[in-house]
Amino acid sequence: MDVSVRTVKESDFTALARIYNHYVSTTVITFETEPVTEAEMAHRVSEALATSLPWLVAEAAGCVVGYAYASKWKGRCAYRFSVEATIYLDASHTGKGVGSQLYKALIAAIRAASMHAVIGGIALPNEPSIGLHERLGFKKVAHFEQVGYKQDRWVDVGYWQLLL
Repeated sequence: MDVSVRTVKESDFTALARIYNHYVSTTVITFETEPVTEAEMAHRVSEALATSLPWLVAEAAGCVVGYAYASKWKGRCAYRFSVEATIYLDASHTGKGVGSQLYKALIAAIRAASMHAVIGGIALPNEPSIGLHERLGFKKVAHFEQVGYKQDRWVDVGYWQLLL
């Protein structure tokens, strides 16, 4: 599949919300329970970009098929070299290598921003996400049991870390 990765732009916000809202309404991958508006997605993008952290999109045949971004890990100053990485793909583009290409580009952008640690949180179970993170060198560093409740069940969360 021919995919290009680029920095997010304003015209992407509708596609970002569409991709994300699929996971909001049908999975426990995100703990949000209400759909996100295009305006809210625009706000989230502007927050990330205001901190000079990357927000990338994957595009195939002129359509946004995924996105990935880095956000502050915690608010305290000593955490300033650590970020949380997030990735979402259009459901029809999973398992095709898009995630690997997009996440590799995100890691390169995070490295270029002089970050030291990248942390990925995964709602469990989620073998595809675990596999993606581990193929890229992330190591599991934490497992929190039953910290989320969605779709009438308790959900565990694991954290994977990559030191750059």
